[in-house]
Amino acid sequence: MCGINGIITTSQHTKASLQSKIVLMNDKIVHRGPDDDGTFLEISNSVNIAMGMRRLAIIDLNSGKQPIYSSDQQHVIVFNGEIYNYRELRNELSALGAQFNTHSDTEVILMGYKFWGVEAFKKLDGMFAFSIYDRTKNKVFIARDFFGEKPLYYMPTADGLVWASELKSVVSTLNSKPPINKIGLNLFFRLTYIPSPYTIYEGIHKLVPNSFLEYDLAHQNYELHQIQEDKRPEKTKVSLEEAKNKVKELVEKSVESRAVSDVPIGTFLSGGVDSSIVSLCLSQVSSNKINTFSIGFDNKAYDETEKSKLVAKQINSDHHEFILTEKDLENNINAILLNFDEPFADSSALPSYLVAHQTSKYLKVALTGDGGDEVFGGYNKYYMGTINKRYTKNVPEFLHKSIVGLALPLLTSKSDKRGMRFKLKKMLQSIDYKKGFYWDIISLGFPGTTLRNYLLPDFWENTPFTFYEEETGISNPETLTDYRYIDKVMSLEGDMLVKVDRTSMLTSLESRAPFLNKSLWQYSSTLPEEYLINKWDKKYILKEAFREQFPEKFFDSPKVGFGVPIGDWLRSSLKDDLLQYIDKVFLERQQIFDVKSITNLVHTHLNGKDHTFMVWSFYCFQKWYSKNIYN
Repeated sequence: MCGINGIITTSQHTKASLQSKIVLMNDKIVHRGPDDDGTFLEISNSVNIAMGMRRLAIIDLNSGKQPIYSSDQQHVIVFNGEIYNYRELRNELSALGAQFNTHSDTEVILMGYKFWGVEAFKKLDGMFAFSIYDRTKNKVFIARDFFGEKPLYYMPTADGLVWASELKSVVSTLNSKPPINKIGLNLFFRLTYIPSPYTIYEGIHKLVPNSFLEYDLAHQNYELHQIQEDKRPEKTKVSLEEAKNKVKELVEKSVESRAVSDVPIGTFLSGGVDSSIVSLCLSQVSSNKINTFSIGFDNKAYDETEKSKLVAKQINSDHHEFILTEKDLENNINAILLNFDEPFADSSALPSYLVAHQTSKYLKVALTGDGGDEVFGGYNKYYMGTINKRYTKNVPEFLHKSIVGLALPLLTSKSDKRGMRFKLKKMLQSIDYKKGFYWDIISLGFPGTTLRNYLLPDFWENTPFTFYEEETGISNPETLTDYRYIDKVMSLEGDMLVKVDRTSMLTSLESRAPFLNKSLWQYSSTLPEEYLINKWDKKYILKEAFREQFPEKFFDSPKVGFGVPIGDWLRSSLKDDLLQYIDKVFLERQQIFDVKSITNLVHTHLNGKDHTFMVWSFYCFQKWYSKNIYN
């Protein structure tokens, strides 16, 4: 696990000046790899190349230093991530005549490319972002994994290209900050995050998952390519029993493969279905007692530690539990939010960081349950297809408008907990007689056209989802398969994996997600939808596959989630900070928000009417803006 950086430039540079640039980019991400660093430089009359990396040593501790070169020095690689099937690929390459100088997965990628070209990228089972310089072709290849577990930013420049694992490294190469990207801004306020290929900055992009960038050094241009086809497979007829056995087999194999490490491994154990299954499987393949880590809250409405204790006792793990208080938030909020480098308002990043921080005191690697909801259909929002169809079939549109007008005021709450009132309100707001409801149901910040009331006209974008409709081929999502695929492209890559990567890497901890396995995703996508959600039972096939290994009714309790009472905190410990962001002079200087509307929104929340998710999104944006643009 590492962080990588790179520069291609035709501008004149001495070796020392280019070295200083790549070292600065490395220094910006030292938290991603505190164990080691390395750089590669090539200076010529036509084009200069620099590649750098910071390393967190997990595999091949002694000889895995990067960059790594081919024996003929014609190929060089820097790599961030883990390749879980590298031993199998190494054996396959050795049979073809490949000779290795290390035991690292990095060298396996490089040798795979040397023997198979870019077709090698399809063979990789893992999380990765890497760049390979091929002297024989005079090209640089930059690739990102299937799900987008590892980040990769790039910026075309007037004289080349810059790329990096984190946005802060790219920005460090610039003389001034780029302007705000209008679509990125609207995506953030709608979704609370910015999915690829957009960023908050104009001209800086995220490399889309399952793709690679091919840069031609001779012609100074680049092309983007998909690594492998990711079309949705046809549904198959398979018995429930057969499907249960196959799911169990695939999950167990994935956990075992993600346990490959030369350092000890533990798990994040929230007590939910996914993390409990991962912890169980890891305990079964580990020769030693495993460590499990959970976080609780002094606000018991958000606490699920009793379930995690139950699982820890069953699997006989060495369990560690930490309680999150409002004081912990005050002490860490700046470090957590500003490390994302762009606005990010998923409040579960706060406990995610704190559990990673505590875990990093014991281990370098932790397995998580991330991805289980997308792979097996675990979100409440996946019910919306059925609800929307039944509702719009039986309730005329004119009557719905009257219901909304009467019901929404009654569903207003002073609490920011996502209880029944919140869910009913969200459902009513997302009902759509034109079948576009899913774009609203995933908008956890400012739903629908609400944002138009708060942004000035120059910053308002009516259709921020156009790219994703085209990318997925889904403009009117109607089925569970549609919803899951949209989530894979958008919320998994832009929210969940960003949160996990940045919060864990900030503490120099590697997180691995066994449910994010290509084989598991592709198999679950072939199953009948009723195997994923059976009536109202979410993740049905996954729970059935492991039900016998857990206490009776363990899987029947409702999902709590990793929420925190940020709405309450905005009225208490964060209030003074929030109020400075609606200062009239500050807002007028920004020229982004309608001053009156945004001020009223904040005060309405402070006075007790719950607008948690809109106000929290505004707060996170202003905190980012104050640090990166205003000063």
